[in-house]
Amino acid sequence: MVADDEAALPPGAPGTDLLSLHESIAGVLATQGDWRRAYHHLKSAFDLARAGSLRDTLTSSFNRRYLDQWLHGPDFERVSEPGLAIALVDLDLFKEVNDTFGHLVGDRVLREVADLLQQGLPAEAFCARYGGEEFALVIPDVDAARAVRIADTARVRVARHPWTRIRTGLSVTISVGLAHENGSEPMKPERQLRRADALLYMAKRAGRNKVAYREKESSQVIPRSGPTAG
Repeated sequence: MVADDEAALPPGAPGTDLLSLHESIAGVLATQGDWRRAYHHLKSAFDLARAGSLRDTLTSSFNRRYLDQWLHGPDFERVSEPGLAIALVDLDLFKEVNDTFGHLVGDRVLREVADLLQQGLPAEAFCARYGGEEFALVIPDVDAARAVRIADTARVRVARHPWTRIRTGLSVTISVGLAHENGSEPMKPERQLRRADALLYMAKRAGRNKVAYREKESSQVIPRSGPTAG
């Protein structure tokens, strides 16, 4: 019988890949008949694999799978007043970044934008990569005014980031469509995503580097004037 889990590792077992580590330990323990500890490590390996399947491999933010599970799961059902905000965020003219500076720079931009979006979120909120250069921000238990402030602060944070540290001449901005529902009617994630998408398109048409949202019966865009993406 081994004295501890580390002693159970076969020669050459990976030391940094936790998933492989747990699987290796479980295999050794199983051959020794220590089923209880083998099960513990197999469960840890499963948990790690599941967590990895919910993360975007490039940006390490949550992925579309996690977003879909959240929107159709118990967390969505638990959202209370003052409501839920969903923002769709798109990098402005991202194809030009790839064409001008290359895809490696483009990948770095995506990673840094994901980090910048996550920075300003409340603890219960999250950022997920929605697809391509588009992200989704999900902000539960927030009123409309605060949601707008969070979205516009993210817009400003990205625009003011020192992108020229990556490449001279590089600049990055985002456009945001923000949909908020306060629970006055049954919340439906598909409907809210469609509204956010329509508002994102409105922000793009208004000149990019803007946040579009609905206030009462009319749609608004902020800032109402200012520089657009280059």
